[in-house]
Amino acid sequence: MSKRNKWIVRACFLFWLAILYTYLKEPPFNFLVLNTFLAFIPIELSFHVDSKRPKSQFVFWMLVLVWLLFYPNTPYLLTDLFHLSLLSPYGTNGLLRLNDVMWLKFSLLLISTIFSTIIGMWGLDQTAKAISFRLKLTQSWFYQGIIILLTILTSVGIFIGRFLRIHTIYLFLTPELFIKPLMNMWSKPAIIFIALLTIVQLVFFYTLKLIGQSQFMNND
Repeated sequence: MSKRNKWIVRACFLFWLAILYTYLKEPPFNFLVLNTFLAFIPIELSFHVDSKRPKSQFVFWMLVLVWLLFYPNTPYLLTDLFHLSLLSPYGTNGLLRLNDVMWLKFSLLLISTIFSTIIGMWGLDQTAKAISFRLKLTQSWFYQGIIILLTILTSVGIFIGRFLRIHTIYLFLTPELFIKPLMNMWSKPAIIFIALLTIVQLVFFYTLKLIGQSQFMNND
């Protein structure tokens, strides 16, 4: 992504956060302002990671680690779509209501989710390629393996945030309080949830890759 496009993304997020704060600063949808901001953090970090930057290996791996801790916040927005049920979308006749406020909130939540997830997937691709290059393992199978591994870890992070309610920030501030819940979270429903969210993310990711490759071929 060019520097110009990175600044466009930053400007879009800043503008969008202002819109969300204006229209969704009251419960129950005020959570979207914070969640969208958290989704942007790993996107910003991915702007600074590639095959050549940062030059220091230590700084590179530290950035990747911080990116990995925050990245689940981006596809986490997909699970926020369940909050659309709070809009009570169906009327007494069983049909969708034609209510301007309801559809505005629907649009705000959907745009935040889709835009953040798409740009976040670009960051996932960028980070996986950078890791492959740094490890001098640039074969396709290794890159694909990194994508799958990072996606599984991301699904685990989404589970932790959604069901254990452990915030990414808290892992930095008081990590000792969450070791036991993390160890005890594994169950059949948890594993199924993690597997399903992994599949959802991979379908999203490879669909975007397919579109990108098709566009590149059409340009040729």
